[in-house]
Amino acid sequence: MTLIFKIVPRSMWQDAVEKGVFQGAPVDLADGFIHFSTADQVRETASKHFSGQTDLLLAAFDAAVFGDALKWEPSRGGALFPHLYAELQPSVAVWVKDLPLSEDGAHLFPELDG
Repeated sequence: MTLIFKIVPRSMWQDAVEKGVFQGAPVDLADGFIHFSTADQVRETASKHFSGQTDLLLAAFDAAVFGDALKWEPSRGGALFPHLYAELQPSVAVWVKDLPLSEDGAHLFPELDG
């Protein structure tokens, strides 16, 4: 199983769970796909796009679940990032965990495995 990750504000995720669908954060809606990161990319994603933000969640997904709707496309530094060209059903998450801040302001990541 290849896990991919989505960092999302708790309130946005809770809303998606209630509705049964996550259509994307504002950046996802603007770009036309839902941004994900691999285990090797997600810490830099947090630092670059979520610095200092609290009340975040980290959701893990099995990349295979998305089939052809998931595209691996070049982004930051030419690295291939997973992009979902479909709505996301929160129920397919492998797990969802808190993504708190440490005392130094960096996010504290859980183990990034199944």
